[in-house]
Amino acid sequence: MISVPTVRKDFPIFTNQPDLVYLDSAATSLKPQCVIDAVTAFYTTHTSNVHRGDYAIAAENDALYDGTRKTVASFINCDPREVIFTHNATASLNQAAHGLKPLLKEGDVILTTKAEHASNLLPWFSLQKEIGVKVEYAELDSQGRLTEENFLKALHEGVKVVALAGVTNVTGAVQPIRAVTKAAHAAGAYVVCDGAQSVPHMPVDVRDLGVDFLAFSAHKMCGPGGTGVLYGRRELLERMDPVFFGGDMNARFSSDGTIILKEPPVRFEAGTPAIEGVIGMRAAIEYLQKIGMENIHAYEKELRAYFLAQMKKLDNIQIYNPDNEYGPVAFNAKGVFSQDAAGYLASRNIAVRSGNHCAKILHEVIGTDSTIRASLYFYNTKEEIDRCVAACSEISLENAIGIFF
Repeated sequence: MISVPTVRKDFPIFTNQPDLVYLDSAATSLKPQCVIDAVTAFYTTHTSNVHRGDYAIAAENDALYDGTRKTVASFINCDPREVIFTHNATASLNQAAHGLKPLLKEGDVILTTKAEHASNLLPWFSLQKEIGVKVEYAELDSQGRLTEENFLKALHEGVKVVALAGVTNVTGAVQPIRAVTKAAHAAGAYVVCDGAQSVPHMPVDVRDLGVDFLAFSAHKMCGPGGTGVLYGRRELLERMDPVFFGGDMNARFSSDGTIILKEPPVRFEAGTPAIEGVIGMRAAIEYLQKIGMENIHAYEKELRAYFLAQMKKLDNIQIYNPDNEYGPVAFNAKGVFSQDAAGYLASRNIAVRSGNHCAKILHEVIGTDSTIRASLYFYNTKEEIDRCVAACSEISLENAIGIFF
């Protein structure tokens, strides 16, 4: 069980912003003091580069940086040599897509859905132009959910990659990744999973899911910004080229253009990394593990059910994912532009997100191009939900526009 009052004491923002109701964790999460301390310590007591220094604090940072690989590997159940540090989930998904380019050819199909974040679509659109792969979409229901049946209908022998979010970032649909992976592999396809909205909120085991790649960001799971992870199956990483070239990722290069790359994962980590971000991510993972991912998952599910039940009572609110059990609540105030309604909530010190949330073709599924997204994390409370629901009940065209005059 989670003691939310105890947890909230770990987050200094609640002391510094005591009236804030923060419901935008799907965009970025708040940071506990242990993460802040880890980053601050790097800057104040042991700043150096990694893999380049022969002095004490450099060796300390080497141990912290490389040790984080083991922490991440334990967290998602993989070999540390399969953990690549990136800048964020976007960078991870781009590396997966462009790294697979040597294994793809013209006419190969990338099977995905219309609920995906831009980061899990645009790299494939790029390869569509560059090498002639074809992007196809499996059918979703009206709340963005992919059934195993609809996936199997869309799967065929031409599919070489399945690109899918574990949990979608707008409607919170929990997709059947394990079943997808089993069927995709049987058909000879690779599976690239966007874990940005799943890894922070529930136990994720890459061996159990069977995915070939998993991408996620530290900043959505209580860690620093500018740091992400790409898990890749080692036998695939050994066949892939990096997107970026530079220092540390090569063993040697010569004037005739010959490059000898280092072994994965280092070959995918060109240049100076976000060292403080990686160290901070380790602190964040250890913090989440101390609370327990099962506990986080159960509490959020309970809190979301409460939130949804209260929102369904409001006549002025339209909810786009009323039957989903997890993830954000996507809604609009009837007759009010989403950004105006979000502005009204902001005037009440309630932080939500409005717009299309980088899922710019989802409107073809849910019927609207712009929603308000309220997203929870384990530090939110029922009292905060009550404040949000009360404020939502007051949204009208008049008072939403009125805050600007």
